[in-house]
Amino acid sequence: MDLEDAGEKRLMQLNELDEFRLHSYENAKLYKEKTKIWHDKHIKPRHFEPGQQVLLFNSRLRLYPGKLKSRWLGPFEVARVTLYGAIELRALNGERKFLVNGHRVKHY
Repeated sequence: MDLEDAGEKRLMQLNELDEFRLHSYENAKLYKEKTKIWHDKHIKPRHFEPGQQVLLFNSRLRLYPGKLKSRWLGPFEVARVTLYGAIELRALNGERKFLVNGHRVKHY
């Protein structure tokens, strides 16, 4: 009888652990949804038009962290904006044009 009781007790513990895991999974899913909603609510949309001046994020400076180094280059002028968020920039002296991702650009 003791072996059967121990086996049943062990199965009950395993079931409780499984329920606890499922509740944790559901709570993590709810938390992730809430934080996504909060984050998306605080994102400001950025619209760029040709002729605007913008700054370009220099991602290569991450290798050399420093408080006083600016990671933003520019200003540049927006030459055109494509449908999918890519932006063609032109240097203010008008020599170079290049295409960058719209997430790497902010208003000057």
